Amino acid sequence: MRLLPVSAAVLASASFAAQAAEPGPLPFVACPIVQDTPTVPCWIVERDGETYYLGIQSDVSAPFNPPSLGHKVLVEGGVDRSAPRICGGLVIDPVTVSIMPEASPECDDLRMVNPHISLPFEPPRPPGPSMGRLAFTYPDPPAAPQPPFETKSFTVPYEFEGMVGFKTPRFLNPVLLYAQQTNARRVEIRGYRGATKLADGTLLAEHEGIARARAEEIAAMLLGAGIDQATYVVSADESPALGGPDNRRVEIRIVP
Repeated sequence: MRLLPVSAAVLASASFAAQAAEPGPLPFVACPIVQDTPTVPCWIVERDGETYYLGIQSDVSAPFNPPSLGHKVLVEGGVDRSAPRICGGLVIDPVTVSIMPEASPECDDLRMVNPHISLPFEPPRPPGPSMGRLAFTYPDPPAAPQPPFETKSFTVPYEFEGMVGFKTPRFLNPVLLYAQQTNARRVEIRGYRGATKLADGTLLAEHEGIARARAEEIAAMLLGAGIDQATYVVSADESPALGGPDNRRVEIRIVP
């Protein structure tokens, strides 16, 4: 399988379809910060004198995949001002964190353990290697479908400028299972490209061609997993749809 290289994000100044500005302080791009605690490290960001909580350091199976130092992140979501602060930061729920492709060596803030930070929940596992025990597990598969089978649609979401990652199996496994169970005769895959308007007015667009690359990568993965009896129809919408994370996606239709 060939992964297409991700080019630098495009700072778009062209006009997009008229849409209302994102309310509040999100989304924005900032350096992530690792704040160690007596239990597990947490990830935060700071912007305009305020601190925002992103998530904890955990296994790649977790719904939140930590970013990395050395790169800025795009932070999207909504601030839950009714929730208590975590690691000193306002809680963003739901939160989408995308690692920006450009290297940012200034993003190197790793803070020592703060003994006064108490996480308001039990960490999913002790710090250190998991020794094979996952922090999060997949739910039980649904019951096998019964004939007559129906066409079913699935969505695979993406981070900004992202391709297949650690979260992808959570969304692709149900597709594979349904295609196997119904002996799919047709698989329709369509990729989409997104754009985001930052709180400061900057328009951030994914690079042209990423929608096609996403769709082709998903098709290659399904073929490689044994769904080779079906006819594949792969397409893409390369217009950068302005909005949130939902616009960065691949839609899949399984036709039994």
